[in-house]
Order: sequence, then structure tokens, then C-alpha cells
Amino acid sequence: MRDILKLKKYAREVRKDILDMLVNGGHFGGSFSCTEILLTLYMDTLTKIDKFILSKGHASVALYSVLSKKGMIDRNILTTHRKNGSILGVHAERYLVPGVELSCGSLGHGLSYGGGIALGNKLNHKDGKVFVLLGDGESEEGSVWEAIMFASQHNLDNLIAIVDYNHIQSMGRVEDIVNLEPLADKWKSFGWEVMEVNGHDFEALIQTFDKIQHLKGKPITIIAHTLKGKGLSIIENKSNCHYPKLNEEEVAIAKEELKI
Repeated sequence: MRDILKLKKYAREVRKDILDMLVNGGHFGGSFSCTEILLTLYMDTLTKIDKFILSKGHASVALYSVLSKKGMIDRNILTTHRKNGSILGVHAERYLVPGVELSCGSLGHGLSYGGGIALGNKLNHKDGKVFVLLGDGESEEGSVWEAIMFASQHNLDNLIAIVDYNHIQSMGRVEDIVNLEPLADKWKSFGWEVMEVNGHDFEALIQTFDKIQHLKGKPITIIAHTLKGKGLSIIENKSNCHYPKLNEEEVAIAKEELKI
């Protein structure tokens, strides 16, 4: 899909779905920050032989909404999120939700898992790319950097890591907890091809994902510069936007801002 206006409309609808699913509290910030990334992947980039892994599993509500738009899950089950008997939990589970490649509640494992798939595909001469979406707070974990070294060692040019670089993690700003900068230079020094993009700009995202189709010889990382809580003024880029519980007044403001 290259209809930017339709993608922007979808982004508003996904954020409305997120609000509806999390009205009693939840992972708003990181779900809103990766909305455009997920929509670009599922509506424009991913092919039938590609794999996608949501390593930052706390953004599962955004993935649920996008999967419903793609027709991979029934839209009606979005209303069952976190209810008894629902397949839609706080974190997406592989054996419950169609289209989910990895149960992703614990952070720091998605890139290692994706690297394993990518290496297996190379060894078995299988086509297709493996896309892994990471959080920036998650990127402080040592297991992520082990996976980065592994992918470079094996020249996994069929592996694409996307960092949702919104600068806020659960307990504060990334630079105040474990500063990742200079992030692009670090990935490059580990032998990766690095690209940077505005993670809320559909045209820029599409152009970036187009470019990676022709890159060979190195694994690729896309550092997507985003705002945590993007699209909702009461939480956007606020230090407490990771897991807020909105009061009635804030919910009313949110519904008005996200009105379709």
C-alpha cells in the first residue's frame, strides 16, 4: 500500500484501538511510538516469506490492531483484550495469536531468535528477510549486543533490526539510565549497515524499507526516531508515558484527539 493518506488514517484508527484496549491502564507510550513502523511493515513491506518479530513485547496492543487490519485476526476479539479466556494478553503469545512468531514478554530475546531464523534460512538457501522491532530501553541488555555480534559474524544480510528510539523507558529517560549514544556508531562498529529515519513519517519509512531490499553483505539496522506516546498530547514525550492509567478527564481528551 502506497496510499499515504490511507496509512495516516490507519494510524489514527490503530491509536484509537490502543486507547480502547488500554482504557484501564497499560503500555500506551511504546505502542503509540511504533504505530507507523508496524503499519508500514504490514501494509507495504513484508512479503509472505518474510518474518516479523516484536521483541518489544509490551507494544502488543499495537500489533493486535495491525494484525486485525491485515485480516490475520478477527477484529471483534480486540474487545476481549486481557479478559478471561481471551487469546490477547498483555504480551502476544505465539501459540495463541495467528501471525505472532515469538512469545515476547521478556525483553532482550527477539534479536537472538531472529538471528537464528536468519542463519537457518541462509544455511537452507531459503529466501525471505527477518525483521525484528526492538525498544531502546531493551537495547541496554547484553543479550541484544551478543545477537548483534552473532549476526555480524555470520553476515546475516537477511536480518533487519529496527530500533524504536523514543528515548523513554519504564523508569525514566534512556540517557539518564544507560545512555545508548552514539547509537548509530555503535551498531556500525559491530559490523552492521545503519540507516536512520523519522519513525512517524510514512514516506520516509517506505523509502528506507525500499532501500534495504538491495543491500547485501551485512545485517541492517534502522534507527527509527520516534516520540513515546506519539499522537496523544497528555502523554506524548512525557516521562510517565510508559504505563499510565488515564483518569476520566484524560480519557475524554484522548477520545477527542483520536476521533476518526
